[in-house]
Amino acid sequence: MNGLIAAIGQYYRQELGNENSPAIATLKTLIEFLKKDLSLTALGLRENVRSAIELLKNIEPITEVESVAEIYFRFITLKASEYDKFHELKSELSRRSDVFLKKAMECRKKVAKNGHPFISDGCTILIHGCSRAVNCTLAEAKKAHKIFTVFVTESAPDMSGKTMVEWLQSNGINSTLIIDAAVAYIMEKVDIVLVGAEGVAESGGIINKIGTYSVAICAKSMNKPFYVLAESYKFIRLYPLNQSDIPDRLKWKANRDFENHPLVDYTPPSYITLLLTDLGTLTTAAVSDQLMQLYL
Repeated sequence: MNGLIAAIGQYYRQELGNENSPAIATLKTLIEFLKKDLSLTALGLRENVRSAIELLKNIEPITEVESVAEIYFRFITLKASEYDKFHELKSELSRRSDVFLKKAMECRKKVAKNGHPFISDGCTILIHGCSRAVNCTLAEAKKAHKIFTVFVTESAPDMSGKTMVEWLQSNGINSTLIIDAAVAYIMEKVDIVLVGAEGVAESGGIINKIGTYSVAICAKSMNKPFYVLAESYKFIRLYPLNQSDIPDRLKWKANRDFENHPLVDYTPPSYITLLLTDLGTLTTAAVSDQLMQLYL
């Protein structure tokens, strides 16, 4: 067990290096762990997988790692009580793991399919942060021969907006990087706002890159649609009512020297127009029902 635990971090980082998202890297790591685990009982296997999940949460304390790990754990153990023989149980867990991974890897394409109709020809879009789901949706809109302009916030402190603009321009999408302080100024020119999400809470609100809430407030004040593009494996069983309700483990990484400068914020559902997901187009009120189905 100790040897496997020690290898989890290395395997996870290797999967991240293969251009996988943190969620997909988490799934692939847990599936590899499940295959190599030497437990002889169902209880032992369950405890070991649980330990692996907790370790991954510590290695990468972000919302999508926690959400996908918990949904995965619930999914693979759902039928565990139906198997008396351990080898049959482990075989079924491996099968369900492969099914879950396949579905998860298809989520982003489904998000793009459901999201790109909201991008009209000739529209101007504002983006905050660097989201793979947003990238995929914009690429799908371009493939449909739509012409649109994108403004991207620089997204301090990691300046991920610069990475986003480089990707957009390399894919032939007209884009401009703006400073975060220019959001209100540029909002007058914008038709829609698109953001991703690190996590979608039970309330229908989202936990995402710091500054998302500010952008949402600005969009609401100017009556601009604020759309969230998110995969269903980012739905998480949290119900924050304000910023202080976000768990500390998700606000900061190892260094907490700057406690007034968290990495994420919470955007309440009242500021979100629609959630564009692989499950379809959802209102914020529908999220709790979808979460219930994911965990049953």
